[in-house]
Amino acid sequence: MRILFMGTPDFAVPSLEALIQAGHTLCGVFTQPDKPKNRGMKLLPPPVKVCAQSYDIPVYQPTKLRDGSALSLIQELEPELIVVAAYGRILPDEILAAPPKGCINVHSSLLPAYRGAAPINWAILNGDRETGVTIMHMAHDLDAGDIIAQTATPIDPDETAPELYERLARMGAELLVQVVAELAAGTVSRTPQDHEKATLAPMLSKELSPMDWNRTALQLHNQVRGLLPWPAAVTTLNGSRCKVFATTVLEECTQAGPGTILRADKAGIDLACGEGTVLRIDQLQPDGGKRMKAADYLRGHPIVL
Repeated sequence: MRILFMGTPDFAVPSLEALIQAGHTLCGVFTQPDKPKNRGMKLLPPPVKVCAQSYDIPVYQPTKLRDGSALSLIQELEPELIVVAAYGRILPDEILAAPPKGCINVHSSLLPAYRGAAPINWAILNGDRETGVTIMHMAHDLDAGDIIAQTATPIDPDETAPELYERLARMGAELLVQVVAELAAGTVSRTPQDHEKATLAPMLSKELSPMDWNRTALQLHNQVRGLLPWPAAVTTLNGSRCKVFATTVLEECTQAGPGTILRADKAGIDLACGEGTVLRIDQLQPDGGKRMKAADYLRGHPIVL
């Protein structure tokens, strides 16, 4: 099938590669413009651009989608199908209607749950035990189109957002290839979403970072896992602000008030949480420092109990 692919971050790369390996003709790739990153603010290409160029696929990086230029380009490329995976832009109705077989999207949740920009993070933040990927027909409203196929997977209690991100990217790619084959054969089915069950997964912000030690150890553990790699959970230890990157929920209970440091040794930094639970900080990063094990942090920042 002749496909135009739209995607930007690492999540989309397995889907693009899977389509190529399945023998489809990629007439082009739309991706976000290069962005300045790191201390030198050097312009870096999105991962999807790097992947597409390695296969000599034409890459387009339009800054606007609603002025008619993107639509004209799509009409020149003549795709039968548009495949979207974490593109990061909302497609106008005229583009959705352009390809004969429509536009489909690879979304990292079990829709209608977690429509929006950060479904993987919010599934972990909310302590969900299961998530998955959905392939859907794209519609005018965000992530509200008919479902074509879904695959579910359990979330490990200690799995971080980046780890789950990689797993779902691979799962999405495998499911996408199956769906595109069914579309080509004309055997694909579609199921309308139950919009009353829809939940949202808005963009993350630094407002989510502060750790409230009145919450339970499990809730804080989920916060740490779900806010990786950005914006990360943040707390203050003996007056020093730190990002927290890894934690362990301990089985013990305590009568100490939330936020009390119970122990600080080579095993980690143990703090009292809500409902008498205890959380161990395993890895952290002080402001202006590097990520390190808690034991290494304590060598330069001793905590006297």
